[in-house]
Amino acid sequence: MINQYSIIDAHCHVYPEKIAARAVESTDQFYDTHAHGKGTVADLLEIGGAAGCDGYVIQSVASTPHHVESINRFIATAMSEAEAAGHGGKLTGLGTLHPDHPDLRGAVEAIVAYGLHGVKLHPDMQKFHIDDPSAYPIYALCAEYGLPILMHMGDPRFDYSHPDRLYRVMKDFSDLTVVAAHMGGWANWDYACEKLAGRSNLYVDTSSSMATPAKEYGIEPYVESLTPEHTAVLIRKWGAEKVLFGSDYPMWSQAEDLSVFLEMGLTEEENRMILSENAKRVFRIE
Repeated sequence: MINQYSIIDAHCHVYPEKIAARAVESTDQFYDTHAHGKGTVADLLEIGGAAGCDGYVIQSVASTPHHVESINRFIATAMSEAEAAGHGGKLTGLGTLHPDHPDLRGAVEAIVAYGLHGVKLHPDMQKFHIDDPSAYPIYALCAEYGLPILMHMGDPRFDYSHPDRLYRVMKDFSDLTVVAAHMGGWANWDYACEKLAGRSNLYVDTSSSMATPAKEYGIEPYVESLTPEHTAVLIRKWGAEKVLFGSDYPMWSQAEDLSVFLEMGLTEEENRMILSENAKRVFRIE
């Protein structure tokens, strides 16, 4: 059944070969998980292709301002190398920014010059609150240059990426397009939907959400897990036209996530929108 759809995994982390193992191990330690993949472009193409994916939105996060340029250059190079290796059109790259970068406009102009299609921010790892004034220049520049932001959302251990904070930003930047990762707020999915759904320029992705346990955190009001039935309810509350499929590679298995996705019993039209059409529209993928 999966072969009848074009599939874009709209949330994939990749790293240079020489540091990929360390980067994946660091993420495993941060989230107390064990990654499914190796975190390299070659591995992503191999296991993603085996799962039925046709394309991937790739990104990495600058934990310090110093890393912004090298990461953006790496993502752009990965796209070019994939093209040269016969994987033309499979990789769509996002740049990264950091609120403390000394020349944000220059960094944004470099992202545009590299041909990248948006910006990835991870407030929890970058240690800034989404609605902190220090991040507002990023939002203004992304709105000015038409760059959508893929924003990490939610974690019961931190308050950096709470849905309330994104709500304030979306009110202040009506022309900014944001993809709120992890169904709008990991482990706080119902509240995120209630707080954020209905905005024309706000989308969510399914990464790290479908049937992902949150029980080990034991913090209310966070639900313990999203079952396929619960996820389907949330998708329809958001609107299928506002949801992008994402795996959070290398953390989870694309094949397993796609299997869970198809259990939801969505219509073929909803499946097409979520599996590829929405990502193509948001990230301008041809």
